[in-house]
Order: sequence, then C-alpha cells, then structure tokens
Amino acid sequence: MLSLLEIQTAFAGALLYDGAADLGDWLRDDGIAATARIDIYRNNMQASLSAALGEMFPVIRRLVGDGFFAYATHEFVSQHPPVSPCVADYGAGFADFLSAFAPCCELPYLPDVARFERLLHDAARCADAPPLDASALAGIDASDAGRLVFTLQPSHGYLCSPWPVTAIWRVNQDGRDGAVDLQGGGVLVEVCRPDGIVEFRELPPADFAFRAALAGAATFADALVAASDRDAAFDVAAALAELLADRAITGVRLME
Repeated sequence: MLSLLEIQTAFAGALLYDGAADLGDWLRDDGIAATARIDIYRNNMQASLSAALGEMFPVIRRLVGDGFFAYATHEFVSQHPPVSPCVADYGAGFADFLSAFAPCCELPYLPDVARFERLLHDAARCADAPPLDASALAGIDASDAGRLVFTLQPSHGYLCSPWPVTAIWRVNQDGRDGAVDLQGGGVLVEVCRPDGIVEFRELPPADFAFRAALAGAATFADALVAASDRDAAFDVAAALAELLADRAITGVRLME
C-alpha cells in the first residue's frame, strides 16, 4: 500500500511529466479515463501558474504578445515546477529562463526587463524591517569599520543592465506607448519601497556600486573599494548618511 506521501509524489509527477501510470489503482476511471482526469488538473495547474506569471511580468507579456507569452510560460512551468506552496514566490528564475530560451534570442533585453519586473514584484510583497538607529554605530571602533556588514531593507534590489529597461518599462504601462532607443544606454537602478510605495531610481555609478555591494553582504571596506573604483572622489560619509536617512539600513554586524 502506498503512503500518503507516495501518492502525493506520484500525483505531482503525473501533473508535471504526463501520464498517470505511477498512481496505479489509486486513480479510478469513474467514467473518465485516468489520463484524461490528470490532464484536467495539469491544464488547470499550467493555466494558474501562467496567469500568475502574467501578473508578475506584465511588460514582458505586452512586449512579446499573449500567444508567445503563453508558449514561453508553458515551457517554463514544464521545466521549473513550483518549490513553494505560495504562488507569489513562483517565477524567480523566469528571467534566467528567458536568457536561455532560443525563441527569445532576437530580444536580448527581455531577461533584464524581467529581472526589473521581478524586483518590483518582490519589493511590493516583502515585509519591512525596523530601520537601524544611527546610535548603533557610535560604539564601533574606527579600526573595525572596514569589517562592518550592513543589512538593507528586504525591498531594496539592484539591477545593472546594458539596456534601457526603465524606459522600456515606462512606455509599456497601461495607457502609454512609444518607442525606446535600445542603443540609448543602460541603467544602474535601485528598487525600494519607502513609506510603503514601491519606487525606483537610477543611481550614479559609484552610489550604485556602494549600495549594491552592501546589499550583497560585502563588507564596508569592499563596498567602499567598489564605489571608489567608479569615482575616486566618492564621499562615503555622505553615502552612509543618506542610507541612514532613507531608513534603508536595518542591521549591522562585524565580519569575523
């Protein structure tokens, strides 16, 4: 006799990989063939996940059209089934999928547009963390400053793209239209959610390098090097003060 877990695993496999053979006697025809019954669930799963992806990536859907988007999401769902019961968690790998999806090869900007949309999606749904009080830095010895590792708000995300993804995103909002010069330069963009409203802004190269490095758990020293490589006159004190003023920093620790 199969255990409940074994039945559930077999059912999931039947949904993802076609057929119902592994379910054996546990799935009755009841007037409808077992494979046809599985097909109903499979189609519902595909439709639900594709619809969720459409809500997460509306600009991608508009850029490629509903028909192509349905095709691409069907392939994505087939190759990358959910690993979380929360539908909002799904689709994190969609941009990487598009990078390797041959039918998209003539639209090389699509993956970065998808990465930008995913940052907006994540920023909208993550929880805020209490901001760090600046007084927490007062007791840190100056000799330890380089080993500081800051934690930023979960809503903060960073994208470096050779494509004008923010311009592409803007002209593809409801009620908007227009052309974008794809050779017009890339972006260094920060996504965040101050005061509960998701927003984004393009940053100067040094500021982007500094903030993105901190968001990636780099030490303060390494983040400063990354920024200084972009601008030798980078004002680190002002940059740190701005992060604190933005309530972007939520924690600090010393790298061992």
